[in-house]
Order: sequence, then C-alpha cells, then structure tokens
Amino acid sequence: MSPPTDTNNRLINPTPTTAIASGLGGIPSAPINLAYDVEKTAPVTAGSASASASASASALTPIPPTEQPTHPSEASPFLVTYDGPSDPLDPQNMAPARKWTYAAILGVMTLSVTFASSVFSTATEAAADEFNVSNEVMTLGTALFIAGFAVGPMFYGPMSELWGRKRPLMAGFFLFIVCQIPVGVAQNVETIMLFRFLGGVAAAGPLSIVGGWFSDFFDPVQRGVALCVLSGTTYMGPVLGPIIGGFMTQSYLGWRWTAWMTMIIASASGIIGLIVLPETYAPVVLTRKARKIRLETHNWAVHSKQYKNIYQIEETATDFNAFVTKYLSRPFRMLLLEPILVLITLYLTLVFGFVYLLFEAWPISFIEQRGYNAGIGALPFISIGVGVVIGSVFVVHDTYTRIQAKYVTNGYILPEDRLYTMIYGAVAFPIGIFWFAWTSFPTISPWPQILSGIPIGVGVQIIYLQGLAYLVDVYTTNANSAISAHAIIRSSVAAGFVMFSVPMYQNLGVQWATSLLGFLGLAFILVPVLFWIYGARIRAWSKYAPM
Repeated sequence: MSPPTDTNNRLINPTPTTAIASGLGGIPSAPINLAYDVEKTAPVTAGSASASASASASALTPIPPTEQPTHPSEASPFLVTYDGPSDPLDPQNMAPARKWTYAAILGVMTLSVTFASSVFSTATEAAADEFNVSNEVMTLGTALFIAGFAVGPMFYGPMSELWGRKRPLMAGFFLFIVCQIPVGVAQNVETIMLFRFLGGVAAAGPLSIVGGWFSDFFDPVQRGVALCVLSGTTYMGPVLGPIIGGFMTQSYLGWRWTAWMTMIIASASGIIGLIVLPETYAPVVLTRKARKIRLETHNWAVHSKQYKNIYQIEETATDFNAFVTKYLSRPFRMLLLEPILVLITLYLTLVFGFVYLLFEAWPISFIEQRGYNAGIGALPFISIGVGVVIGSVFVVHDTYTRIQAKYVTNGYILPEDRLYTMIYGAVAFPIGIFWFAWTSFPTISPWPQILSGIPIGVGVQIIYLQGLAYLVDVYTTNANSAISAHAIIRSSVAAGFVMFSVPMYQNLGVQWATSLLGFLGLAFILVPVLFWIYGARIRAWSKYAPM
C-alpha cells in the first residue's frame, strides 16, 4: 500500500522511528527517519525502497507553511505546537489583568504618536515667522508627518508578520523619539520638514501593528473593547495636540517645545513598553519554544510550523523575493481585489482626513474670525474629545451586551455584527458637520459651534472603531496586511486634506467648505448598510477573508 500523501503529492510522516507528543515532552534517542516532507516520485513499496531512497536526495522540496498539515499527529513528529488549549505560552490564556495592562500601554504609545501628528499645527505661525516663510509652507510640517504614516505601514505590517510584534514596534518607536531632537533644535525649515516626515514614518508602528497585537491575545468580544481603546487614543492624541501645543506656543516655552513634549511623552511610554510588553505572535512564540527544546535536547530536527521543514529551521532567513511578493505586495493586491477593504478604507479615510482638516480649518473660524488666541482657540477641540469618549462608551456597552450575547449563544460572531452600531455613527457624523458649518457665523454665540464637536466626535469614533474591527474580523490572519493597506491610503489622503484645507476654507468660506464634507458623509452612510446586508456574500468571494 502506498504511503499517505498530502494534496501536493508529498509523503506525510511515513512511520518515523519514534513519535513525539505535540508539546515535545520527550525527544527520541533512536535514529530519525528523514523521509517525511519528501516529494513523492513513485509509489513506495517494499520492492522499490532503494529506488525511493536514491530519488529522495534530489527530490527534497520545502513545503510552504500554508501547505503544511495543521495537526502534529498528521505532520512531522518534531513539529512544535501549543500544548493544547490551556498552554500558558498561548497569549490567549494570559490573565485578563495582564491583557488589559498591555492594551493600556499600547494605547498610550499610540496616543503619543498621534499627539505628535497634530501638536505642530499650532506652531505653524510662530515657526513661519521665525524662519521667514509663509504659513502654507510651514503647514507641511503637519502634512509630512501624516504622509510618513502612509509610508511606514508598508514596512511595519510585513515585518510584524515575519519577526513578530515587539521588535519592529520598539525599533520604530525609538527612531520616532530620536527624530524629535532635530526638530527641537532646527535652524532651518528643511531640517524640520525632513525629520517631521521621518518621524511620521517611524511613528507608524503602533497604527500598523497594535490591531494585530490585540488579535493575538483577545477573543472577539474583548478585541472589540480593546480596539475601542486603540481608536480612542488614535483620536484623543490629535485632539490633545493642538490644545497643549497652543498653550506651549503662547507661553515662554515657545513652539520648539512641541517637539520636546512629544519626546517626553513618547520616551515614558516607550520605556514601559520595552520592559513590560511580551511577544505574542504565535509563529515567533513557537519558534522560540522550538529553539529552547533543540538546545536542551540537542535534537536538531525539532522545528516550528512557520518554517518549511527540518532543513530550514528558525535561523534561516526569508529570501528577498518571497518577502517582496508575499509581504510587501500583499497590501496592494488586497486593495485591488477586495471590495470590502476598498470601501471601508475610503470611508475611514474621509473621517480621518476630516479630523486633520479641522486642525487647520478651526483656527480660521475660532482664531481669525472670532479673535481668540492660539491657546483659547484650540479649546473647542475638547468637545470632539468628549464625543470620542461618548462614542467609546456606546461601543463598549454594545460589545458587552448585544455582541457578547451572540458570542455566548453561537460560539462566534459574524464580522457584520460590528456594523449595526457603525450605522449610528455614520448618521451622527454628517449631523455634526452640518451643525458646525451653519453655526460658525461670528455674529452667533460660539457655544453652538463648539458643541457641534460632540456629534462629530461620536461619529468619528464609532465609524473608525467599528470599521477597524470589521477589517480585523473579516481578514483575521491577513489583518495586518489589510490594516497596512488601509493605513497607507488613509494617511496619504489625510496629508492632502491638511494641505488643501486652508485654501478651500478661504475660497469657499467656513459654511460651504464644511458642508461639502457633510454631503460626502451623507453619501458614505450607504457603506455600512451595504456590508451589513451583503457582507457575508461578498466575503465568500474573497481569497483573503477566511470563512
């Protein structure tokens, strides 16, 4: 009888000398049969053993990770996996307190980079005066940082899938901190622009990696709440930036302290993250487990599933072509082939871009037209922060009631379950925009205009949070690539929003320039409705969304 083969006509685990449990509790001392993972060239029978042996030397071919059998008993007996569902090495089994501690640290790290993205907006005028350039030129300091957010995910997403979550994040975060020094001591505009851009590239790590990090150790219900923390910090950072930056710029500290304050906040959170955060990406965790077993037992056949076979164990580098085709190009291929990713990305891009547009547009309304100084003129951003908090509470309540009930009843939740609340946010968002637009006349009390930030914040938070959670739930194992693709488009467009915001508001006026965005918000209400109704059918067509 011919030995068992996989779908690619390769032999699967043909009678090794000694079997090992999935956790590799014992290592065989007998000779190891190296016949597994060998390309099948002819049926192996008792009479053809010698022919099979002679063919095996030239027929050894690596099995890509996606083609390997998933259960140790059906694959190599030397394959390292988790020791069952309760293995303490599995990040899903961490204590809840540890999980939420890590989520809080990652949230603060995210807040520090998004704070940096907007804090320079209040330094635009003072820095422009010092270097004798126009305000439009100095606006590039904000736009280039956000443009860096678009470049960074092209590297962070693939690196996190190759080398784990922690190493790429911490390396980039350190570079982000260092980039604040040249900005703080800059003697010319070119230095500011260069290091604001490089700082944005380095700072993209949390925005690209943290969503995947959460998926490593949170179940779907907890992940929804954790992503709420992430989304809240993503928007609270930009809200706090102009407020704190405005008062620093007006004080004796001056505009350069926007860089020093960023450096202080990032350094504090980065040091804590470096010390406390663990690696949670399963292939890396299992690779380390396999390496430890090899060193303890001197059995060099032990390997983790991430790698191709016993001849290419963990220390083997990924070849450059595979890196480019599988990791760097995958986000762009997904953008071309995935309608869910495209439409959700366009919607979240509009919302994200609008927030950064406000950092340039609101000063026109509150500082130029109403006559407030930079510090007081930035205080209305607090109303957006209040809205973000309300939106977060709304999503958390929905997650722990409706979503959790479905998870307990069915044992799973559908990605489309996230979209029910997203529709509420989609309605609140344009309401707040039109409210802001038509209460912005200087002859009207500022309070109605200030309060319009609450529905804007509610809408922004719910849309972004549930949209991001939807992408993670839809693409699961490809979530980092999906989020990276989304971040590239979102940040590129947001950088453009910053640059055209001032000319648009000066030419159209606050009322009609803002209303234009409100009409776009109305049109995009259809996006969550469409996927709520037809999302499951569209996912069935996808090659990147496991069903």
